[in-house]
Amino acid sequence: MAKVLATLRNHWKKSTFGACLLGWGGHWLYGKHCDNLVRRAACQEAQAFGNQLIPATMPLKKATVFLNPAACKGKAGNLFEKNAAPILHLSGLDVTVVKTDYEGQAKKLLELMENTDLIIIAGGDGTVQEVITGLLRRADEAAFSKIPIGFIPLGKTCTLSHTLFPESTSQVQHITNATLAILKGETVPLDVLQIKGEKEQPVFAVSGLRWGSYRDAGVKASKYWYLGPLKTKAAHFFTTFEEWPQKHEAALMYLGPTERPPEEEKLPRPPFPVRLFRRLRSLLFSPAAPKEVAPEDWEDLKLSTIELSIATRNRKLDLTRTEDFMDICIEADTVSKGDFVVRGSKKMRDPLMCPEGSQCIKASRCILKLPEGTEGSFGIDNEEYEAMPVEVKLLPRKLRFFCDPRMREQMLQAAVQ
Repeated sequence: MAKVLATLRNHWKKSTFGACLLGWGGHWLYGKHCDNLVRRAACQEAQAFGNQLIPATMPLKKATVFLNPAACKGKAGNLFEKNAAPILHLSGLDVTVVKTDYEGQAKKLLELMENTDLIIIAGGDGTVQEVITGLLRRADEAAFSKIPIGFIPLGKTCTLSHTLFPESTSQVQHITNATLAILKGETVPLDVLQIKGEKEQPVFAVSGLRWGSYRDAGVKASKYWYLGPLKTKAAHFFTTFEEWPQKHEAALMYLGPTERPPEEEKLPRPPFPVRLFRRLRSLLFSPAAPKEVAPEDWEDLKLSTIELSIATRNRKLDLTRTEDFMDICIEADTVSKGDFVVRGSKKMRDPLMCPEGSQCIKASRCILKLPEGTEGSFGIDNEEYEAMPVEVKLLPRKLRFFCDPRMREQMLQAAVQ
């Protein structure tokens, strides 16, 4: 050891390299130590839930976890086992973990799922989109859509994290916070988009749909991995060498926002004589004549855009708003090449941003008609689908997701202000 230190003192290059290596190693070890402290604190908090007494006749709550091990470049399985699984098992839940082996499997598994008290999605945006699509395609979706859903962010893109959980200093803390939020039981209602083609089964999304040049360029960014942090700008820059300006033409029909009905209160079931009287009354007396339904007021629009997006309001959740609508953003097709590159980088961070100068429409339902022979793809919750004419319908407050109590408090305070 003395010889090594003497060598480092006599050779400044080796000494500098050794100091850097020692500093990096110390920082890495300190980070691992902090992660272990976070895991220990989370497990202790989960143990408190598991120690709560329940009546002997009450069964344990069943939680079904849909885990995508391929998320986060194959690291999701290890992240789940180290950071989320111990918390769930210590909490007293009866946990069943279902691992998906290939893309689209979660949709099929949801068709076979039996009754459960909680659904937990462990993955990224793609896993969320698959699970809710499988859930809402079920024949008994009216009952199953009332099951609360937990989300453990393990994927490369986890859009819902910004709505459900506060910012965290590390990935470990983010995962443990999300898992503990399931145990704390606070939920928020989220809107869902039902997207249906002419022949295909409907697809469901909690974020939105994108169609345009920014989305197409963003998909190509991974091809320029060798450029490091410049790969996004490179993908958008090389896109400008193609036909310019890039225009996407379509016809759009839409309906305006709908008034939000009040929350349904769960009333106690009336006694048997009252139920019998109501039943006899409905049989003996003819029902009242149905009210005339006003015709739907559709708006027509021809559009030419560099990108079209249809998004829910889940990113900016307002628990007290009085109208239900989705945001349709039609971006101008007169963007310069320089602005396209700069704006493209911003859209990689916030894909559904609506830049200045765009046409913004609030709608509860819309029909997008594409010209015959249109090529390209949609991005639905960051998953790629073939571009085709579709009908998009808003399903307001369709699903309830567990969230951190601090985020719910922030939403309520923002609504009051």
